[in-house]
Amino acid sequence: MIEKHIVLEDIDPVVFYGTGNQHLQMIRALYPKLRIVARDNVIRVLGDEEQMAAFEESTERMRQHVLKFNSLNEENILDIVKGRRTTDDIPDDVVCYSMSGRAIKARSQNQQQLIDAYQQNDMVFAVGPAGTGKTYLSIALAVKALKDKTAKKIILSRPAVEAGEKLGFLPGDMKEKIDPYLQPLYDALEDMLPQVKLQDMMEKNIIQIAPLAFMRGRTLSDAVVILDEAQNTTPAQIRMFLTRMGWNTKMIITGDMTQIDLPKSQKSGLVEALHILNNVEGIGIVNLTGKDIVRHKLVTRIVNAYERFDKEVKEVKEVKEVKEVKEDNNESINKD
Repeated sequence: MIEKHIVLEDIDPVVFYGTGNQHLQMIRALYPKLRIVARDNVIRVLGDEEQMAAFEESTERMRQHVLKFNSLNEENILDIVKGRRTTDDIPDDVVCYSMSGRAIKARSQNQQQLIDAYQQNDMVFAVGPAGTGKTYLSIALAVKALKDKTAKKIILSRPAVEAGEKLGFLPGDMKEKIDPYLQPLYDALEDMLPQVKLQDMMEKNIIQIAPLAFMRGRTLSDAVVILDEAQNTTPAQIRMFLTRMGWNTKMIITGDMTQIDLPKSQKSGLVEALHILNNVEGIGIVNLTGKDIVRHKLVTRIVNAYERFDKEVKEVKEVKEVKEVKEDNNESINKD
């Protein structure tokens, strides 16, 4: 009899063991000559040497399956243990899988354009209203690159611009003040990576989340770099960010032109960048619309209502300006 310890690296052990350890009980039944004890992400195995070798091979195949699909079921376990042919390739239209095993893929034509633009260019601008999936899909592409080892790290950034609040009035140190601005990025990552693995990657700086101000002076190489909420950058800030690009790096810049929180006197850096870089080779620009919204159906109605309101306000303003010009002209004529 021999004893071995197998470490389930890079996956959520709960997915591997199953709800109420159902998967683990099934695996024990399939290997009756082995004593299998699991704790956290370590499996301790004691028993027959020949069956031990088969168990190690099957466990690694199951681990690889969970790593790709974030899911495992009884049929998968049986196919792997019995040596049946399994389909372990991720479908072409799937970017990656969420922690619940849900396929993350384009849900509209423009979202597919974002994926295509990322594959064809080193820099992509994704512009559209809230709920169009531009940030979530961008992070999914970054996670895929990390898993495929085409990138060594993910760098996520946001400008710390307040939507009506002031940083100085928030409690805590600088990290605690800034973390709320970065929470949407944390949420997306937690939906795609096991909590323990995500924490480990952040501690090792494989995944970095930082305010835009922290990018100054850096050269970002071998990475997927995402700048979220870019509509709230100044021209100087976005220019600084874009020129951080190093070798073997892809950048995705997302923004929503309807949610600019800068002072009215300050021009949005994203607006300027889109104008200047419109026809630059190697840069893709994708415009998402209300039709691409994948949140609650009310979000689409809210966005459409505000767009109508903005259009009406603009028309009233234009009519008022024309009226004022006519009145000024009439006053000039009367004076003459």
